[in-house]
Amino acid sequence: MRQRILGRTRLPVSELALGGLFLTTESAPFSEARAAVLRGISLGVNYIDTAPGYGDSEATLGRILPLADRPVMVSTKLGGRPQPFWPQDPRCLRRSVHESLRLLRRDHIDILMIHEPDRPGQYEWWTDPEQVTGPVLDVIGELKQEGAISHAGLAGTTAYELARLCRSGKFDVVLTALNYSLLWREAEREILPAARDQDMGVIIGAPLQQGALSRHHDDEIINGAPWLSPPRRAQFRALYALLDEAGLGVAEAALRFVISNPVVSSILTGVRSAAEVEQNAAALARGPLPADLLAKLDQIAAAVPFRPFDEPPCLPFDRPYRGPGPMV
Repeated sequence: MRQRILGRTRLPVSELALGGLFLTTESAPFSEARAAVLRGISLGVNYIDTAPGYGDSEATLGRILPLADRPVMVSTKLGGRPQPFWPQDPRCLRRSVHESLRLLRRDHIDILMIHEPDRPGQYEWWTDPEQVTGPVLDVIGELKQEGAISHAGLAGTTAYELARLCRSGKFDVVLTALNYSLLWREAEREILPAARDQDMGVIIGAPLQQGALSRHHDDEIINGAPWLSPPRRAQFRALYALLDEAGLGVAEAALRFVISNPVVSSILTGVRSAAEVEQNAAALARGPLPADLLAKLDQIAAAVPFRPFDEPPCLPFDRPYRGPGPMV
């Protein structure tokens, strides 16, 4: 599996990384999670991401990773643990990191991410949001000196606030999810340029939009999802027609599209089985998409350049959705 340099960390990271959101005993039997992780490592995956908020993902990985036959880099996050969680309390932050180390059964964390730093309504990380200062950065600096962590990162989902945090120059890596894929390109506008300017490693999460770009959803596009806007429906139909003409599956095209951008260091996919890992690795092994196809995909993406107001972050084709709730 090909590797790329993770920005200024200078770490060589596999183009395919594994996301821990579904690597939990709540999502699948432990044997399936173990098989998925070990198969990924055997194929050359050397980076896995998890978080305290992903159920028992840290503990599950802590049981699996000692079985690996080669080194694996791990990132986890600050946020949501312990409860109540106080992002301005250094003791609380340290407790979270020490618990992550215990559950992961490791003596250090390669990349410690701040979880959702771009959503102040969720966590109040900063004492001065404009200058991007707060106890969390003091604690991260101390943990680096102590050898408990190697690098610091940001993990978020917004299209513009995350870019502002990147420009602070205080972080080594950015993980941006749900806003860089075949049809959703918001990260192209500010996050990716900001990360490039700061020589940050770039991890793209949810390139399949949590299933919306995993396959054809013909019936849903034609008959379902009453909240789905007419321009988005037309965009999906155009995408399917183009990929059918090119002889490409939707998931393969989605993964290869992301690695076609040289700014991207690695793609983070949430997997539940070894078969999913094998499919994703096989797709990426075929390399970036040809330039003429990328140009046509750009034209299709431009038809809906911004997410419609009542469209959710990841399209819930398989569950009810009635649009956004009341403004508060």
